[in-house]
Amino acid sequence: MRQLSEACERNKDPILNTIKPYLGHTKTVLEIGSGTGQHAVHFAGALPHLIWKTSDLRQNHPSIIAWVEQSDLPNVRKPFSLDVSKRFWDIEPVDAIFTANTAHIMSWESVKSMFQGVGKNLKPGGHFLIYGPFNVGGNYTSDSNERFDEWLKQQNPESAIRDYEDILSHARHNGLSLVQRHQMPANNMLLAFQKNASF
Repeated sequence: MRQLSEACERNKDPILNTIKPYLGHTKTVLEIGSGTGQHAVHFAGALPHLIWKTSDLRQNHPSIIAWVEQSDLPNVRKPFSLDVSKRFWDIEPVDAIFTANTAHIMSWESVKSMFQGVGKNLKPGGHFLIYGPFNVGGNYTSDSNERFDEWLKQQNPESAIRDYEDILSHARHNGLSLVQRHQMPANNMLLAFQKNASF
C-alpha cells in the first residue's frame, strides 16, 4: 500500500528548508493533497513541535496511512477526506496550510475553491505555503515546464500549470498577502502567503 514518489524524495529537503522558517511557532498544519504521504512524514519528523494533519481524496488514503503507521511519529495524523471544491471544510481553523503539486492537477475552479477554503480555515497571521510549477506573465519558465504542461493536458484537459499572477489575484481576494516567492529546484516555486489579520 505504501507508494514511493521519486519526485517527493528529491524535493522533500529543499521544501523543508524553505517552509521551516514559516512554521517555527506553528502548532497545527493542514496538508492539502498529501499524496503518497512521504512529505507529511518527513516534515513532521523534522518539526516535532507541531501537529501535521494529512488530507486527500479517499482513494489516496491507503498509502498515506501506511507511511504514517510505519513512521510511528506522535505528531502526524492519519488522513481525512478533503475535497477542496466543497463549500464547507469540516475542520477546526489551523495555524498553517501546506500543499505541493496540486494546483496544476486540479481544475481551475477547484484551485479557486481551494483559496476560498484557505481564506476561511486559516487563522489570521497564519501561512499558506504552496509548492509547484507556475507560469509567469503567461509564459513558461522553462522548456521542461512546457512539455510537462502538454502532458498534463493530455491526461486531463482541466489540468494545467497555473499563472503566478492569477494565483496572486485569488490569494488577495481571499485575504492572503504574498510574503515571498521562492525559486525552487527543477523549475518550481514555493509561494508563501500570510492571512491578513483583518480578513
